[in-house]
Amino acid sequence: MGSVQIVTTILAAGITAVAVWLAVRAVMKMTAVIRLGQPAPERFADKGARTKKMLVETAGHTRMLKWGVVGAAHWFVMVGFIVLSLLVLEAYFEVATTDGGLPIIGHWTIFGLVTEIIGVLGLVGILVLMAIRLRNRPTRPGGRSRFTGSTMWQGYFVEWIVLLVLIFGFVIRGFKVATDHFEFPFWATPVSHAVGAVLPDWADGVSVAAAIKIIISMTWLIVISLNVTMGVAWHRFLAFPNIFFKREPTKPAGSGLGALRPMTSQGKPLDFEEADPEKDQFGVAQVEQFTWKGLLDFSTCTECGRCQSQCPAWNTGKPLSPKLLVLSLRDHAYAKAPYLLAGGGKDLTGEEKATAAQLAHLDVLALAEADKPLIGTAEEGGVIDPDVLWSCTTCGACVEQCPVDIEHVDHIVDMRRYQVLIESSFPSEAGVMLRNLENKGNPWGAPQNTREDWTKGLDFEVPRVGEVDDFEYLFWVGCAGAFEDRAKKTTRAVATLLNEAGVSFAILGEGETCSGDPARRIGNEFVFQMLAQQNVETLNEAFEGREKAKRKIVATCPHCFNTLGNEYGQLGGEFEVVHHTQLLAHLVSTGKLTPVQPVDGGVTYHDPCYLGRHNRVFAAPREVLGDAIEGEITEMPRNSERSFCCGAGGARMWMEEKIGKRINVDRVEEAMATGAKTVAVGCPFCSTMLNDGVNGKGAGEQVEVIDVASVLLRSVKPEQPRGDKESAPVAG
Repeated sequence: MGSVQIVTTILAAGITAVAVWLAVRAVMKMTAVIRLGQPAPERFADKGARTKKMLVETAGHTRMLKWGVVGAAHWFVMVGFIVLSLLVLEAYFEVATTDGGLPIIGHWTIFGLVTEIIGVLGLVGILVLMAIRLRNRPTRPGGRSRFTGSTMWQGYFVEWIVLLVLIFGFVIRGFKVATDHFEFPFWATPVSHAVGAVLPDWADGVSVAAAIKIIISMTWLIVISLNVTMGVAWHRFLAFPNIFFKREPTKPAGSGLGALRPMTSQGKPLDFEEADPEKDQFGVAQVEQFTWKGLLDFSTCTECGRCQSQCPAWNTGKPLSPKLLVLSLRDHAYAKAPYLLAGGGKDLTGEEKATAAQLAHLDVLALAEADKPLIGTAEEGGVIDPDVLWSCTTCGACVEQCPVDIEHVDHIVDMRRYQVLIESSFPSEAGVMLRNLENKGNPWGAPQNTREDWTKGLDFEVPRVGEVDDFEYLFWVGCAGAFEDRAKKTTRAVATLLNEAGVSFAILGEGETCSGDPARRIGNEFVFQMLAQQNVETLNEAFEGREKAKRKIVATCPHCFNTLGNEYGQLGGEFEVVHHTQLLAHLVSTGKLTPVQPVDGGVTYHDPCYLGRHNRVFAAPREVLGDAIEGEITEMPRNSERSFCCGAGGARMWMEEKIGKRINVDRVEEAMATGAKTVAVGCPFCSTMLNDGVNGKGAGEQVEVIDVASVLLRSVKPEQPRGDKESAPVAG
């Protein structure tokens, strides 16, 4: 060992010792912060399914590859980081001797070939990612960037570190080639040989280059260890457990889509008959009241802005960015952590749990952070502004796009639950809707005895449960389908088509009440459970004696479809629920319904969030429309899982849209740009919002918004009256 090797070895050992010590300290801090969260015992179930999903999503990059070039480049960089960590380890042998290498595998030709290929692809991948970040930088002219609000220096730092580590990997090999110490043939390592051809025959070059590579790598580790909220770096470690502990690992969609996470206290579902606000947690009022998985979510965010780029609120000038919301919660949690770890915190009555002695040594900034309200305006020093919280439509675009399975919607609704149930703080106009749900069983406040009025004038009898001995499907009409004039046309069309196809069905009539979706998504879990338990009891009675496979429900509203199929199971209601477009597609494919006259003028289809993204029903409505028009529908640029929200979800249907551009107008402009004369929908909320948008654009005579069922009915029974332009909704 020469003098150069002695110096490089000492440098490598010294910086590595510092980096490892800081990294261990950082991991302990992050673990302590995450453990502050509430229990979530369900996250440990189905370990086999969780392991499989984690491996598929990480090794297969299934959530990233849908982004094409970006996903492929990221995969090469990820694989390079994992596999080429062996070359960083090898550098510790190379600082000590110019012909050093990994024991055993370090001299295998296959090792040289594989690491050469991964090194080259990693270089290409990181250069692509760097170019994409620069092209989408927030300061670029025109348009909002998905990186707006991200800590850009951290992204640049990580990318340059990766680039330099890869470059010095080839420099080390090049010096080995130049000094004739390289063990791999040209055919296996052509790039390394090419680099060696231009480097001098410097005996100490290998050790110096290896030391620089180690210093670069350990500098990266030191920097991220001193910045525990540096998600752009830490996500490469935290993504694995965050995906493993996702809520529902067997779901094909994002884990936080479909059903909402039940309201819990100390890890157990809340029973409202026994719950006590002074003993049980009602939603989330403090950052430590999120589950530990929530705190892991916040820590894992890589600040890529995929959620932000797809969010309808962000894209129409609202203050909500799912990314910035998560980052605000993350930064608040870590800033407040010293106070919490010292024993601080408020109990459910608002009393301080720590003694003055426990808090005496704390930094004043940690104490100031502890005094911040979780929800509050800038003047109040709040972490999350109320306008941010109430802008969410719960469309799920953020969850569907997130490459590390952060469950944004669950966290937003948890914060809403506390605001509604304990603080009674929510947009005033939504109060009318909640009172109507409690008193009338529907958000419009329509009389219950008018639930069956939609059946008047039909040329066939609509059977009621209890009036017929048997039926195949229970037709869940829903509040919109029963009371809202536009939606009643859809209800009548579906009933007519089912009758035409000879499907045995029955309705509950006045026995039906609201599914509870608006109440649950605005945060009023109490009203949701009241309505849901009533419906579950009614439905269980209607299906008494039937196994689950024969407890079939067809619903025209995706919100009812989602609630009955995905959430009623939490309350003892197990049913097979299908959307009407699924049933209609089946009836057409089996020849029970036959389109005879194509609908002309061009048709585009708007995917409802709760049908498409939340429940992955994309094909059925398109199949129905394709048969009805005898051709291809004209797709909007944002369709299927990336469909743009109409603006009505998350109980936004009953809240005024006062900030930025109206979401429904943005979507209508996109639909009209296709040139289609018919905008087909599969949701009554979407119908209302898009109709309002079309009328607002003064295009009511040129563009018609109707349900898929109405399109099919016009094709199956051309003699049916075309119907009026959709009229206004029933007033509450």
